[in-house]
Amino acid sequence: MALEWVVLGYAAAAEAIMVLLLTLPGLDALRKGLIAVTRNLLKPFLSVVPFCLFLLMDIYWKYETRPSCEGESCTPTEHLRHQKSIMKSQRNALLIAAALLFYWLLYSVTNLVVRVEQLNQRLERLKNRD
Repeated sequence: MALEWVVLGYAAAAEAIMVLLLTLPGLDALRKGLIAVTRNLLKPFLSVVPFCLFLLMDIYWKYETRPSCEGESCTPTEHLRHQKSIMKSQRNALLIAAALLFYWLLYSVTNLVVRVEQLNQRLERLKNRD
């Protein structure tokens, strides 16, 4: 079960790196290549959304079927295992939120950068015409 979290972590990291590279100033020489690569990767990265929803349902199912450990009904070992399970679920929910946020940021930033490039090209054409 840990493999899907590793895959999601790598996807979120790749999205974060691409957002960072697209927004860093001074990379104008590489920007066209970065835009092309990012635009080509947006569709495959869209699979992150249903994957995150599946993992979120998995967290919810585990939360609903988890045995409760309240009061003196469980041993300290069981109580510790219960607390670790809750912490893992919270960590995984944060990873899901980060992956979805980074995908949305990557999509938005890419569209904005493409729009700015189109406007710059249009401005150059208007300057050359005059």
